[in-house]
Amino acid sequence: MRSEPRASISLKVAAFVGLVFLHAPLALIVLYAFTTEEKSFQFPPPGYTTRWFSAAWFDRPDIWPPLWLSLKVALLATLIALVLGTLAAAALWRARFFGKDSISLLFILPIALPGIITGIALRSAFDIMNVPFSTWTIVLGHATFCIVVVYNNALARFRRLSGNMIEASMDLGADGFQTFRHVVLPQIGSALLAGGMLAFALSFDEVIVTTFTAGQQSTLPIWMLNELIRPRQRPVTNVVAIIVIAVTFLPILAAYYLTREGEHTGGSGK
Repeated sequence: MRSEPRASISLKVAAFVGLVFLHAPLALIVLYAFTTEEKSFQFPPPGYTTRWFSAAWFDRPDIWPPLWLSLKVALLATLIALVLGTLAAAALWRARFFGKDSISLLFILPIALPGIITGIALRSAFDIMNVPFSTWTIVLGHATFCIVVVYNNALARFRRLSGNMIEASMDLGADGFQTFRHVVLPQIGSALLAGGMLAFALSFDEVIVTTFTAGQQSTLPIWMLNELIRPRQRPVTNVVAIIVIAVTFLPILAAYYLTREGEHTGGSGK
């Protein structure tokens, strides 16, 4: 009995150490976004300033094209993922046929594979089909793993949805579209929104697959990678990293709050 408090304290200490290990690099990024030193990362910083934020906004026009491209790619990849991921989840929801598990595995496989494998496979496919590298090749590359996120969220919510509700809607004279709009969509809407937010966050900060599918284009993560290799103003790179952290963290946080009460979805207990 006396060992339980010790175990509890040990778990809390281990959890705290784990959090520090995970988030200390992020804290350093924020810290060095305010340093007065431009060329090196001296610890502790010799001084603090906010001028790098204005420099990133006004003095570095090379930041904006990669930023807009990343936003455009993330939005397009998310839209594709929402459509295809939802349709795939709906198709496999109540179907029973030989090979269903294998097909489900194929949907999940892109996010389980290392990014470099996916990137090489996509680049080889584009080369074989003589597809020129463009924004759309980046979008297709990102959609491969964004679909998985939407598919998993939608399928989990579909499994909580009672089939009796759909049958009742059809019995009352609703067609397939009306049933989806008035019965199914309200039940799975929060899951789709959460999946879309997660897909957007994954696409916005993706580097490896983008490297193989971008050609001569540069998304914001690629721009950051180039700046780390050949830096001009190191603190500006940290300022941009803070923007990336915010853009990816907020959708993930929203998705968490949207899906944590998923067990209370209407029809889940029937």
